[in-house]
Amino acid sequence: MRGWTRAVASEEEESSNFCETESDLSWAVTRFRQLNAAGKSLPKIQQLSPASLAYLGDAVYELYIRSCCLLPPKRVKDYHHQVVAQVRAESQAASLQILEPHLSAPELEILRRGRNAATANSRRLDPKIYQQATSLETLIGYLYLTNPQRLTQLLAYLEIDPT
Repeated sequence: MRGWTRAVASEEEESSNFCETESDLSWAVTRFRQLNAAGKSLPKIQQLSPASLAYLGDAVYELYIRSCCLLPPKRVKDYHHQVVAQVRAESQAASLQILEPHLSAPELEILRRGRNAATANSRRLDPKIYQQATSLETLIGYLYLTNPQRLTQLLAYLEIDPT
């Protein structure tokens, strides 16, 4: 048992910067390369609706947040509460405000497309917050498919507090 504890401690030390390195989304880069190497072509991004990109971006963002919250180890219920707090629309809108100064003109255009595609009405949310969250998800989905390295770079600007 002591060996396992020692191994866990060393893994925690090695992984303490898990969400602070540029290799955060190495899985995304690997998957992108696998798709291309296998001869499978990704659909033309312009053919995907902003809603489709937001659908994908929502999943990518939540997976990123979940991976950031893994350390230090906690109970599953605590992971859940922490992740929900980070992926809710209000938090995504705040994250977008942090990222906006770092975005290029084409990325800002993707945000605009995502914002304009956000049509759902939520009783608990200001429509502007919902639009901002959807536009962030659209950008994340777009970058996941087209430029995972850039996505990693942008996500590094977000200081996800795993405590």
